[in-house]
Amino acid sequence: MNHARAERAELSDLLVRLGPDAPTLCEGWTAFDLAAHLVLRERRLDAAPGIALAPLAGYTARVQESLKADRGFGGLVELVRSGPGGVYGLVPGLDSAVNTMEMFVHHEDLRRAQRVWEPRELPADLEELFWKRVRAGRGLFLRRAPVGVVLHRIGGGVALGGAKEGPKVEVTGPASELLLFCFGRQAHARVSLNGDEGSVARLMDASLGV
Repeated sequence: MNHARAERAELSDLLVRLGPDAPTLCEGWTAFDLAAHLVLRERRLDAAPGIALAPLAGYTARVQESLKADRGFGGLVELVRSGPGGVYGLVPGLDSAVNTMEMFVHHEDLRRAQRVWEPRELPADLEELFWKRVRAGRGLFLRRAPVGVVLHRIGGGVALGGAKEGPKVEVTGPASELLLFCFGRQAHARVSLNGDEGSVARLMDASLGV
């Protein structure tokens, strides 16, 4: 089982255990909404562009609500569990290439929105994969950072992103936590920050990620 499938399975189990009304870190979304989002992005390619493109977001939201009404929470969770769906299940390697980060981030969106949680100890090869993705994608993830960002990976590795001029903030943590930080989960990533107070505050409030 690859890491994308493992995260998918654990996320599906957690969705069932917590139920449809459980909170998530995605603003305004419950576990029900998260399950519908995951099904939509894999199985409704007509609506998927609205996830990232604001002019199409209205249609995407309507499709997401229709999936909830048509499938119900249990049906959506089973579609998530049975994936990868759509093109992700047809193109060899695409599931691992795209869904490993997607499933991990949304798994943590659900875990870390609960009252009690602790970071998981992830396999070393998964941490290494996340570091490669952070380094490769830092220009995209940190493009809206208002200050320079110096990412320090615990265990070795440095990557630069954000604003090229002006003050910089050092962000230190394991690769998985740096990934969550760069995906806009700053307040919930277990990282340490070093920089002047104003720059740190601006970075924490920035809209990071894709």
